[in-house]
Amino acid sequence: MLQGMAASGAAISSPILASDATQLGTQPTEPRRVIFFLQNQGFDPATCVPKGLKTSESLSGVKLPDPISPLEAYKDKINIITGLHGRHTSPSHSAYFGALGGYRGGIGVPPGGATIDHVISGLLPETILPHLRIGMDALENMISRPTLATLSASGAGKPLFMHSNPQDLYQLLFGGIATGEVKKKYEARSKVFNRIEQLAAQHGEKLPTGDRERYGGYVDGFKDINGLRERLADVSDHLKQFAPDYNDKFLKPKFDTDWHDALLDLGIAALKAGLTNVLTIGSGRGEIFGAWKGLGITEAGHNLGHMKQPNNPIWIKIRKYNCQMLVKLMQALESMPEGNGTMMDNTLIVYTSNNADKQHTNGADWPFVLLGNCGGRIKTGQYTKLDGRRPINALYTTILRAIGNPNDRFNMDKGIANVHDTKVGPIEELMA
Repeated sequence: MLQGMAASGAAISSPILASDATQLGTQPTEPRRVIFFLQNQGFDPATCVPKGLKTSESLSGVKLPDPISPLEAYKDKINIITGLHGRHTSPSHSAYFGALGGYRGGIGVPPGGATIDHVISGLLPETILPHLRIGMDALENMISRPTLATLSASGAGKPLFMHSNPQDLYQLLFGGIATGEVKKKYEARSKVFNRIEQLAAQHGEKLPTGDRERYGGYVDGFKDINGLRERLADVSDHLKQFAPDYNDKFLKPKFDTDWHDALLDLGIAALKAGLTNVLTIGSGRGEIFGAWKGLGITEAGHNLGHMKQPNNPIWIKIRKYNCQMLVKLMQALESMPEGNGTMMDNTLIVYTSNNADKQHTNGADWPFVLLGNCGGRIKTGQYTKLDGRRPINALYTTILRAIGNPNDRFNMDKGIANVHDTKVGPIEELMA
């Protein structure tokens, strides 16, 4: 029980950084947030490259392919990228932590280092909850496994859990301002967490050395989650204006997509409230599973990966659903003034897959779509075709440069880079 509850805490609060509530509403001078959205089972380039485009060029005057057509009105704000590779991540069914880590992944392979989303969360302006992770799956999976760690990590051997039960996540983020049954559950769980933290801290020293270290991680999880609750209580009046409606979508989901939508609403609320600066969304939770019955799709899980994506009505529905979520994210951030513009002006959204171009891939072509210019630092309104010789790590290096961190490489030592990369530094074609 202790392990499960501590994992639930770690899904939100690893790490919790000190934050002054007065930070909410400060004026931005640099990019302030990055969002990662990963759809499982691969991202076939044919589903995102406009017809007839063979080289890098402007998207002006061309029509986006049907699977990403919801982004048509935002062509001037996107950059479609093909020709990056992730051969060194050994993706196959999924690269798991390697997708955002840029290192060898695979089922059962622990993270080899911190992933780009977590690294960025420590570099952007500090918030109460630096890194929020949500995972969308089949409804029965989200109920039976409300937390799962497959995509993000804070370091080597340190996976970070994502939240998949929107009822639990709502209670954690907004339980302190809720009423009725949600408030009662929030207060009861708070008492349990506080008491277990006290008991765990008292008795952990009696364990053998190896168990004591692991046990200490659980104790820290309770400290973090209790600290988060206190910080959220300090800004309770501020949170009231951003809490989503706790309706049947949360309480009585008919389809898995009801909970997908609820999780997205919570992610948007956390961004708009200024609680987090990095949001990671895993559709399929970084594995080969997932279901979209609310879209009228009866096929699910592993079988979807064995279907070709181009001109496939099933995959067109899934991809359009993703893009509608991306549009909802952009519109929500555009509605929020920030500095001399909006929150979207200071945001970058990274859309890709945890599995390059398809299931059972060698990772030779790993498409990305960037949305937003990250405070004017990333080129938009174009298709960028690379030559297949630069790794996904180079894109992550580019994003680090865009947020003001001058690294030349991300998670790639010189020896590996000599084999898998042809240059040092960011991808110049993407920098504004």
